Order: sequence, then C-alpha cells, then structure tokens
Amino acid sequence: MKFTPRHARPPARVLLLRSAAMGAALFLAACASPSPDAGFGAVASTIAQRNGVEPKLVRGQHDTDAVRQLVTERLAKPLDVDSAVTIAVVNHPGLQATYWEAGIADADLAQAGRLQNPTFGFKRTHNGEVEIERSLGFNLVELLTKPLAARIERRRFEQVRLQVASAVQAHIAATRRAWFDAVAAQQSRAYAKQVQTAAEAAAELTQRMTNVGNASALDRAQQQVFSAEAAASTVRATKAATAAREKLVRLLGLTGSEAALTLPDQLPALPDQPITLAEAERIAVRDRLDIQAARIETEETAASLGLSRTTRFINVLDLAYVRNTAGDVSAPGYEITLEIPLFDWGSARVAKAEAIYMRSASRLAQTAVDARSEAREAYHAYRGSYDVARQYRDQIIPLRKQVSKETLLRYNGMLIGVFELLADARAQREAVTAYIDALREFWTDDANLQAALGGKLPPSEPAVNTTQETHKDRQP
Repeated sequence: MKFTPRHARPPARVLLLRSAAMGAALFLAACASPSPDAGFGAVASTIAQRNGVEPKLVRGQHDTDAVRQLVTERLAKPLDVDSAVTIAVVNHPGLQATYWEAGIADADLAQAGRLQNPTFGFKRTHNGEVEIERSLGFNLVELLTKPLAARIERRRFEQVRLQVASAVQAHIAATRRAWFDAVAAQQSRAYAKQVQTAAEAAAELTQRMTNVGNASALDRAQQQVFSAEAAASTVRATKAATAAREKLVRLLGLTGSEAALTLPDQLPALPDQPITLAEAERIAVRDRLDIQAARIETEETAASLGLSRTTRFINVLDLAYVRNTAGDVSAPGYEITLEIPLFDWGSARVAKAEAIYMRSASRLAQTAVDARSEAREAYHAYRGSYDVARQYRDQIIPLRKQVSKETLLRYNGMLIGVFELLADARAQREAVTAYIDALREFWTDDANLQAALGGKLPPSEPAVNTTQETHKDRQP
C-alpha cells in the first residue's frame, strides 16, 4: 500500500472546497422542481404513435370538463370502435391512476439527482471551562456515486414508462374486444327477435291449418316447439347483450346517463386480405412494450452491478468540517468516519448483483421467445377465424340465399308445401346466426392480435357486409 507524505497531501480546506464545488454543481443541476405529470408526456406520445389516440391526464376541474365534453360528443352518435378507445383512454378512472405512476417515477428521478442534505452538529460542554464544538458534514460516498445512481434511476423511469404504456395497451385491447362483443351480442339479439317473430307467425299458421284439417298434430307440435325455443333464444341473447354492454360501459368508465350509449346495428365488414405471419412476428419483436421493458431492466441491473462493485468496500464514508472552541481558543479541523470492512467485504452483495443480472438477462430472452410465440398463436387464431368468416361470407351465405330462392320458387309453383318452406327459413336463420358469431370471433381475434403485437395492424379495405342484405330477406 502506498502512502502519500504529509507535505504532499492537499490541505483539508482544499478537500472541503473541492467537495463543496462538486456538490454545488450537482445542486444547481437538480434544483429544478419536477412536474407531477412530467413523466406522462412520453407515455402519451407512445400510445398516440401506436394507436392513433392520445391519452389525457386529468389534473383539475378544467381537464374534467374537457373530458366530459369529449365523451358527450362521442356518445351523441352511434359509438364506433375508435371512439370507444378514445373514451377509454381519457375517461377510465383506473387508467388515470396508472398514468400517475409515470409522474411518481419522474419525481424519483429528480430526487436521485439531488444531494443528501448536509448535517450540522453543535456540542457544548462545561468542565471547568466552556467548550463548544460545531461540525458540518455530508455523505461523501453519496456524492461520488450520485451520477451513477441518477443513470440507474433514469433507466428505471424508462421501465416504468413502458410498463404504464403496456397497461394502456392492454386496456385498449380489452376495450376493442368488449366493443365487438357488445355489437355482436346486440346484433344477435335483434336477429333472435326476428326469428322469434317468424316462429310465432309459423306456429299460428300451423294452428289454423290444423283446425281446418290441413296440418297434423305433429306439424303443429313441431312449430310450437320451434316457437318456444326461439323465445328462449331471445331471452338468452338479451342476457348476453346486457352483460356485454355493461362490460363495455365499465371499460369506458361511464356512469349515469352516459351509460345509455348507442351502438351500431352491425359489426364491421370482413377485410379483404389478412396480414401475413412474417409481418406479425416482425411487428411483435419490434413494438412489444414488454420486450422493451425487459431490455431496460437488464441494462438497469448491469448498471446496478457496477454500483455494487464500486461501493463494495466503502459502505459509509462521511466527511465533515469540525471547529472546536474551548474557552477563547478556536481550533479548526476535519473528521472522517469510515466503516471498517472487518466482517463484511461486500462479496455477497456482488454475487447477488451478478445473479440478479443473469436472471434479468434470462428473463429478457424468455420474454422475446414468449413474444414471438404469442404473436404466432394470436396470428393463427386470427387467420383461422378470418378463413371461417370468409367461408360464410363467400360461400355459405350466398348458397343459402340461392337455396331459399329456389325453395320459394317451388313453393309458388305448388311443388312443395309450407312446412318445407318453413324448414328452409330456419336453416337460413341458423346460417346467418353462425356468420354473425364467426364475424365476432374474427374481430375479437383481431383485437387479440393487436395486443400481442403491441399496436394497430396495417389498414385493410373492408369487404361488403353480407349480413345487411341477408337481414332483408323475406320472412315466411
């Protein structure tokens, strides 16, 4: 160990002046007060870039009134899926609480850049003569490691920002799914009521035909069973529509009269072309917020490992300026408090930091593997439901309409009876109901795929919605 001769060492006053200068520089850099919502701007920018809608932080009555006006304007007409997402990200109280997490992390970042307050000591003793001792000290290790600690806190802030953005992404995906479920349930209920009306008319017609001897008791019983089943289906559809609607209302954060929103009559039409699997995987690896958060966590852990090694032997090092007064004599000096590494040499802390880093790196690799797998799984579900819905749109529904047309021609030519016509009408209704379910399943899987990829899918031109034309078909 090399010792510096006393005459070559800088005086204590010089050391104090240098330390004071360093502390003053850090103090001036950190004197700005953080804003409670300073960390939210980056989150809002990320969400706006990925989803085309910008969240708003409600800080007072002015913001509350602005949000209320926006909600009123969007609810004045039938609520589409984009308007539902807009209302959700600005009006949901739970998301508002999540937004403030970014502000908390930003305040912690500002705090990390500020010096610990100095300590002042005053001692007065009287033992024959009055002795007064005054000291002013500050934590030297905290001063030396402040830049590294600030960098670590910056990475933690970025991680929190990504976590908040990920929570918003998840809420957007849930809102989209709820909107599609609510519209599909409403559409199914409306069609179930049409089926019930037609079934009741068929049952009444069969009853009249039975009374005049043109139908058997079996025919009458079959139509009555179908009418009763149609009524039960309407009740179930109404129950499902109410539950789906209330779920959407909760995700939008609506209360009171706002909950009486109006939804479109039908689901959006099926797009002409789905996206490809390669494109889905590429978007997932590039845009997934959990991958970005895991990457930042790994970098933060690596920086923490460096900090652990830096302070391995020095845990507490306080430098203080002391001035002792005994009677009329004043003697300046300085005092250094150093923790002696007699029992704990810091090896356990370094080993723990290294283990934490390896754990973080492994989690990052697993997050990437999971992201690609989840993207593929969501894509296959999306593509499968798209193929099913397209099969109904392009083949099953047109063929059903052709069968119904031919059946009606044969009925008008008195080649078949009314019961064959009624049976064909029931088959057509079942096909339309299945198509509505297939379309709802596709849009739900579309929302799931967007959530798995971390953003909106590339736009695609919608095809013609055939359910509108099918609903206009004749009811026997």
